Amino acid sequence: MNEIHALTAKKSAALSGITKVPGDKSISHRALMFGALTIGETIISGLLEGEDVLHTAEAMKALGAKVEKCPDGLWRTYGVGIGGLKQPETALEMGNSGTSTRLLIGLVAGHNISATFTGDASLSKRPMQRVITPLEMMGANFESREGGRLPLTVIGADDALNIEYRLPVASAQVKSAILLAGLNAAGRTTVIEEKPTRDHTENMLMHFGVEVVTEELEDGALAVSVIGHQELQPCAVDVPGDPSSAAFPAVAAAITEGSSIQLSGIGMNPRRTGIFDCLREMGADITFKHERIEGGEKVADVFIKGTGKLKGITVPEARVPSMIDEFPVFAMAASCAEGTTIMTGLEELRVKESDRLLMVANGLKACGVNLEMGEDSLTIHGTGKAPKGGALIETALDHRIAMAFLVLGGVTDEAIQIDDAAPIRTSFPNFVDLMNDLGCAIMKV
Repeated sequence: MNEIHALTAKKSAALSGITKVPGDKSISHRALMFGALTIGETIISGLLEGEDVLHTAEAMKALGAKVEKCPDGLWRTYGVGIGGLKQPETALEMGNSGTSTRLLIGLVAGHNISATFTGDASLSKRPMQRVITPLEMMGANFESREGGRLPLTVIGADDALNIEYRLPVASAQVKSAILLAGLNAAGRTTVIEEKPTRDHTENMLMHFGVEVVTEELEDGALAVSVIGHQELQPCAVDVPGDPSSAAFPAVAAAITEGSSIQLSGIGMNPRRTGIFDCLREMGADITFKHERIEGGEKVADVFIKGTGKLKGITVPEARVPSMIDEFPVFAMAASCAEGTTIMTGLEELRVKESDRLLMVANGLKACGVNLEMGEDSLTIHGTGKAPKGGALIETALDHRIAMAFLVLGGVTDEAIQIDDAAPIRTSFPNFVDLMNDLGCAIMKV
């Protein structure tokens, strides 16, 4: 264990205060990428400056765009236009970011260039075959380790082909990779999804002036299409607060009796708010105020009060895609609730930065929680009181596992320690300071 990065969270008093979480990671990635595809200047405010997004910024520079942070805190990109990406001179180092890797693989696949993608130990274990399969249909070729794992080289299509592709598994990243490749393909590229996934790509493409058509099919599936060779128009992008990051202080307040906090300017995209829907159904006091539209996305201020009286629920499987990244911290709330919480359809958690389903289950068991884990399910039997805690949690280089158990440590009788907080920098660089400012007791070991 690297003690420099080890943290412990102790039981705290009620949380209070007004704060703003970092910018939405998904939107930050796309703002940099899409700005690089315009011809002209795109100004971005509120960009998340975590390690994942900074890797995206460096990748766009390597692909020919000019990307810079200005003294006023704004970011500016100067794009090269659709079809104008240049071949990078060195490998694109993506760190821990699966989102930017899969999206950029799609972007490169639609251009007549090649690029090699590398990443850290965690990213190098994550499967890329799910994006390789449709992109090969569009004319790209790939060289990779077994299972499509990094290091991976994309040899882009000479003339990208449009396709119609039905997603075998709900994935906004795969959908986005195909649509981005389709931007440089003649004709209509269509992705069909059985379950609605995050639509940030569609929203932001429209914000940049691209026509995107979404149609409901007779079987209830959604068909999302772009017509290739449209020009993206430079524009301003105001990145809202990340609902995935907001989930951590929100759950912390919801499980700590007497808490009252405000999270300002949080993205309220309906396909991202499943965590708030679930917490409300459990009995949490959560309200949205000052709702507005910024940069093509719904935004609101979120108010959370801790009642200390959460109830177990069954999470609708149709809601899973809208909160897939929030299940680790949602499981912490379930462990404090009275009664049983049932979560199914969680197979995607197996192929995140870690096997999150296994990591959550093992960590909660170590904290004294009664639960059952299946291949794609987690059932937690809460007592209405916080579990005892007192565990050392292995994070497996997973930022959301690290933050989730630090949140739980705020209510357990015995402190919870995580072995490595370094990965938190990928998505929420000021997590510890923000949480402690609200009243948490998170400290170095």
